[in-house]
Amino acid sequence: MNSEPSPVVAGDQPEAPAKPARSLGPLRMIWRETARYPRQVLFAGLALMVTATATIAIPAGFRLIIDRGFAQGGDIDAIGRWFRYLLMLVVVLGIGTATRFYFVSWLGERVVADIRLKVQANLLRLSPSFFEANSPSEISSRMTADTALIEQVVGTTVSVALRNLIMGVLGIGYLFFLAPKLAGGLLIGIPAVILPIVYFGRRVRSVSRSSQDRVADIGTIVAETLGGMRVVQAFNQENRELDRFAGAVERTFETARKRIRLRAVMTAVAITAIFGSIVMLVWDGALGVAHGTVSGGTIFAFVITAGIVAGAFGALTEVYGDLLRGAGAAGRLNELLNERPTIAAPERPLALPVPPRGKLAFEHVSFRYPTRLDSAALADFSLTVEPGETVAIVGPSGAGKSTLFQLAERFYDPQVGTIKLDGVPLTAVDPAEIRRRMALVPQEAVLFAASARDNLRYGNWTASEDEIWEAARAANAETFLRDLPEGLDTFLGEGGARLSGGQRQRMAIARAVLRQAPILLLDEATSALDAESERLVQDALDRLMADRTTLVIAHRLATVRKADRIVVMDQGRIVETGTHETLSKAGGLYARLAALQFDDTAFATAQKAG
Repeated sequence: MNSEPSPVVAGDQPEAPAKPARSLGPLRMIWRETARYPRQVLFAGLALMVTATATIAIPAGFRLIIDRGFAQGGDIDAIGRWFRYLLMLVVVLGIGTATRFYFVSWLGERVVADIRLKVQANLLRLSPSFFEANSPSEISSRMTADTALIEQVVGTTVSVALRNLIMGVLGIGYLFFLAPKLAGGLLIGIPAVILPIVYFGRRVRSVSRSSQDRVADIGTIVAETLGGMRVVQAFNQENRELDRFAGAVERTFETARKRIRLRAVMTAVAITAIFGSIVMLVWDGALGVAHGTVSGGTIFAFVITAGIVAGAFGALTEVYGDLLRGAGAAGRLNELLNERPTIAAPERPLALPVPPRGKLAFEHVSFRYPTRLDSAALADFSLTVEPGETVAIVGPSGAGKSTLFQLAERFYDPQVGTIKLDGVPLTAVDPAEIRRRMALVPQEAVLFAASARDNLRYGNWTASEDEIWEAARAANAETFLRDLPEGLDTFLGEGGARLSGGQRQRMAIARAVLRQAPILLLDEATSALDAESERLVQDALDRLMADRTTLVIAHRLATVRKADRIVVMDQGRIVETGTHETLSKAGGLYARLAALQFDDTAFATAQKAG
């Protein structure tokens, strides 16, 4: 285990999907990204205008067919002429709709891709302290669920909103052109139709969100149960897990039933209101036709256009909620884009000496983690590690051992004191240059879902095939790597799942070998291994440590007996320094730790011998 507990993480659980924002202001970020593609925006806008206009022109085409085609005694040529006009409108509408769909969908995907790239690029620059205060799973949710909302806003919602707004405005103008009196009555009646639909629509959306939460609960239970299937079956808890799953399914069904009931009522209200209004309009118009004040074609066009206008304004009330949710998602992503790293290169960074020597010095360093300001991880700590020296850092959990590595790689800066690499203060150097001179072998090897070759090349991406195999031999990893089904091209699975713990650790050592860094940081590199794996890993480490400055953190004191110097820490301070022999005789903290561990080891050895 690490020498100390990790800093407190503020967000242990992923947040829920983006909630609706109070305003549309955050959408400005989306517009800035969209405006980078003016040609596509122009084509989408033109197609939008054409389709909206063509939609309103279709009722006008029917009016001409009725009033000028049928009114001329059923003249076949006249009817055909106006139907050809109507077909032309339909073709224009089809082409315009396809064009609009292509460009707005293209913009949606392109904008989301750009935002994801920018957010990821910024995340890669942020300091570890940010990820200790912000849950990675919550950040992942922003990169997936929130960007999906933005894609919907750019690729669908905005287009639908603008199209319906244009159709609504053009439609109202055309209605007043056709029949001002009927149009006035329609404007008065529209709110009576829309308001009930809006009311029930909000209720349905609320219940729909609850329904999605219940479905998510099902997914969580399935993932949890399948992930822990061995434990479930080992404790004979299959029936309990089935009951728990059945309860979640029933809750999902009850929520869905409520949603269905609301939608059924909303459908009844909407159909009654809309078609009732249309019947009233047709009734009034029919009286006008009977009195000769309105033509039949006008009434027909008026009814169709009124339906388009009512639908357009009804859709606007729906998309407004989508825009608010998109604004909430944009705001959350904008927070990630605007986050600035606490550790950054100075404006004029100093160069580290060449060739590197590998001297590391901590001078009166005091440090508190940003998430734990009430306790000091290091207090007035001073230590100089000479080039080529191996220094072991030991002590109880929470002593501050792992903090030394965090500060050495400049993941944090101390509040007090100075850390120097080859005589140059770390704060005056580009962090990337500092890390190029260090190779880390962590307690638990971090492998990526990639090939063995790519995992090894993480230490040196330009390494040749011969250099990779040479590093594998040095790390006692060559044999099992050659036995893999596809050799170095074998996919290792998530977290290197296809390898054992000892193999993963030797992969991490080989990666450090390829790094060819003058300073080696070993953090509990053998603590979780069995005896055989530990021997192989320790042999590899011995070769890796040769001619390098090495800092070793270890709870197993047997692994640090060969160190040039052992530094014993407690509560962020150095309490003892010396070799294994001198510290064992001193009777201090190291002697107590050694007595406990070596007595246990001797007992285990005697048991095996017996």
